[in-house]
This record gives sequence, structure tokens and C-alpha cells, in this order.
Amino acid sequence: MRQTLDRLYSGALILAAAAFAAIAALVLVQIIGRLIDRGARALGAVPPGITVPSLAEIGGFLFLSAVFLGLAGTFARGGHVRVSLLTGALPPTIARPLEALVLIIAAGLCAFATWSSWLQAWDSWVYDSVSFGMVRVPLWLPQGVMTFGLVLLCIALIDSLVTVIRGGTPHYAEHEQGEA
Repeated sequence: MRQTLDRLYSGALILAAAAFAAIAALVLVQIIGRLIDRGARALGAVPPGITVPSLAEIGGFLFLSAVFLGLAGTFARGGHVRVSLLTGALPPTIARPLEALVLIIAAGLCAFATWSSWLQAWDSWVYDSVSFGMVRVPLWLPQGVMTFGLVLLCIALIDSLVTVIRGGTPHYAEHEQGEA
């Protein structure tokens, strides 16, 4: 089970990196297009008008995808900001229940965010909501990716909670200890 979850988190991180790479590629195409247009004008030629329609909007959707797809993997690898000053100063008999409580609260908040995100994506699907840009993107696509990223984060939080309750060291803490 551990390998399956690690592969799932890693796969989501790879997709997040691909979304960032897609943003960079689209922006690069837009910049090169502008340079070609300027060069054509400087030579007195008609600029070809190379442009990426709805670049800002599509870039925003890709950024949203990258951020939400990266949440679970980043959490599992100890990359989220955690204030462990209190739990580090407490004896393990108190620190472990406190850590479990924090994970319960985080998982509950994440489950609520996931449910809300899913409802929004479902409404966008039912009502055929599309973006306002030149390129009409169905809004359920970025909202669905966001929901998927939140589902993965919920799984990562519950995974860590189960590990803490069983008396083990959560995955994120192993990574934090390895870096210290």
C-alpha cells in the first residue's frame, strides 16, 4: 500500500511539473511570436501575428492544476510549512496525540474543501459553464483537476493520521528528520 501511495503522489508531482512546463512553453511561444512580429515590422513586412489566444487564462488554469496536484506529494515529502516547535518541545506522550488532533482537523478541512470543489465542478458540468476568454475552456476541467488534487491531499493526511495513531513515524516526519 505504501508503494502505491508513493507512486500516486509522485505521479501527481510529475503532472504538476508538466503543467509548469506547459506554462513556460506557452509563454515562450508568445514571446517568440512578439519578437517575430517586431522583427517583421522593423523590416517593413507584415507581422504574422503569432499569438497564444487566452494565454493568461490558460496559464492560470495550468497554474491551478500544478499547485493542487503538487499538494499531496509535497506534504508527504515534508515540504509544507509545519510549526513543529511545540510538538518538538513536548514529551512524546503528549506530542503524538496533539499531532493526531492536528491531522484530524486538517483532514476534516481538506474533506470540506474537496466536497465544495467537487460540487462546483459538478455544477459547471451540469450547466456547461465555460471560461470567458477567446478559447472557451469548460470550467469543470480545471475544477476537476483541483478536486483531484484535494482528494490526494486528503488521502495523504489520512495516511499520516493512521500512521501516527498506529505509533509510527509519518512519511513527512521521516523526510524532515532526513534533512535535519
